[in-house]
Amino acid sequence: VSWVFNPTRSEITSLDSGNIDDILNNADVALVNFYADWCRFSQMLHPIFEEASNVIKEEYPDKNQVVFARVDCDQHSDIAQRYRISKYPTLKLFRNGMMMKREYRGQRSVTAIADYIRQQKSNPIREVQDLEEISSLDRSRRNIVGYFEQKDSDNYRTFERVANILHDDCVFLSAFGAISKPERFSGDNVIYKPPGENAPDMVYLGSLTNFDLIYAWTQDKCVPLVREITFENGEELTEEGLPFLILFHMKDDLESLEKFQQEVARQLISEKGTINFLHADCDKFRHPLLHIQKTPADCPVIAIDSFRHMYVFPDFSDLSVPGKLKQFVLDLHSGKLHREFHHGPDPTDVAPGQPIQDLASSPPESSFQKLAPSEHRYTLLREKDEL
Repeated sequence: VSWVFNPTRSEITSLDSGNIDDILNNADVALVNFYADWCRFSQMLHPIFEEASNVIKEEYPDKNQVVFARVDCDQHSDIAQRYRISKYPTLKLFRNGMMMKREYRGQRSVTAIADYIRQQKSNPIREVQDLEEISSLDRSRRNIVGYFEQKDSDNYRTFERVANILHDDCVFLSAFGAISKPERFSGDNVIYKPPGENAPDMVYLGSLTNFDLIYAWTQDKCVPLVREITFENGEELTEEGLPFLILFHMKDDLESLEKFQQEVARQLISEKGTINFLHADCDKFRHPLLHIQKTPADCPVIAIDSFRHMYVFPDFSDLSVPGKLKQFVLDLHSGKLHREFHHGPDPTDVAPGQPIQDLASSPPESSFQKLAPSEHRYTLLREKDEL
């Protein structure tokens, strides 16, 4: 493949360890191309990425409104590792220095990339003209409503920053001035309306100008502790880099899901950030179940996928035993699960006089390690095609 890259065609900013934080932190929106020169697909994307940058620069001339940037991952492997880049090219979106969970997976064309940026620059907050609109909200969604005295305020600007980041997870609405006054009994106010017609509202009680506080509160409300894994979001979840604790259940078995959610909240809230809590449809994810010698008839089943191997929680009926689920997760972190698969129970877990079992087999391989299609490994995306 013959490829000549002319850096003078557009204002693509090359990022390195010395400038990356400053450039990304000062950009309202930044689209970063993580590439490798030897990669043919990276080579093909370069001119498209440049032309999309040229198109957008005409619409958003302020250099901090939209930044198109690139990282040579061979030259800057530290940056690639920092953002968990494992394939090329990868397009990541940043807002004020914060990387968004969802990478760009749209069509690799000038029009598609430009449209994507326009969409990211659109207002994520719907302005309410009458409080009656609030009473008719879609209560199957998670709604965050801000009531402000005026739009030109630090309180609203902070709310807007949060909405820009989390608008894929929640619906954001706002009301101002006289319209919002009935809800501003003690100043500007932000309220979370959870799913469910009878679910009680929750009021944000912190500082409305403290971005870190209101972002953490809003993220906690908008992103469920236990999320559903699907074929559509599977790759996105693996990119977070955390092992999975998964409940496999039949779609209509909401009772098992509710029990799992309750026990995760009760036993594992301190483990949030070290493992992802997920649930999956047994029928759709038959192949991962087969990896652990289970079928939909065995559901509900709880398992950990460490991205190396899969480990099964011994008995779903033990879910409510105090500390049992937490110990299962702690045994993953300590290496005990892997060790016992190879060598049997630890000596301290064997009754006196009972021989220690020596297992020659390895635990089942991960089903979720790599979701992108590959000639050399089984993937969930291929499984989807087979179903």
